[in-house]
Amino acid sequence: ILLAGGWIGYKKFVKEPNEAKASDVIFPAEMLFDKMAQQGTFNKDSINLVLNGGGNGIAQGVLKIASNYSGTEAGNRAHYIAGACYLHSGDFNNAIKHLKDFTTSATQIQAAAYSMLGDANAELKKNEEAFSYYKKAAAVNAKDEFVTPEALYKAAMFAENIGKSTEAIDMLKKIRDEYPRSSRVNDVDKY
Repeated sequence: ILLAGGWIGYKKFVKEPNEAKASDVIFPAEMLFDKMAQQGTFNKDSINLVLNGGGNGIAQGVLKIASNYSGTEAGNRAHYIAGACYLHSGDFNNAIKHLKDFTTSATQIQAAAYSMLGDANAELKKNEEAFSYYKKAAAVNAKDEFVTPEALYKAAMFAENIGKSTEAIDMLKKIRDEYPRSSRVNDVDKY
């Protein structure tokens, strides 16, 4: 009874208020990140603002949020945002660190995180790790007819670049056979 009461008390009086506060704190940084992602413009000043806060309505950057609110959904999202920002700024080791700390049940976002982990490892010339993450991105949700063929295509192109032609061909065939409505089908026979 004490354990159940303690758990309910913790959930009601600690976890839920912490979740709400974390969501409020991350909102401005998340909005700026979303704007950068939609426009495809990750400039140094905006990245710094998202990471560290300190202006433009962003009191706390995602680095502090990830640290102060670990265990919350907002803290988890902060790791994803930090990883993406570090990737775009060329700090691949920090990108890997934060993206490894991120998990979600949203398959499209998890596939994007694995793909970014592949990109960061590829930039560091860690080809086997990069290829592994590209394959993970393709395996997250086989039913997704948009993300999965894109991830397979990216993995296939990377496999070809690192000399794994047989695996590249197998992935390209999988796109053709299992995702015939994908925009990548037209490229498959060419490669």
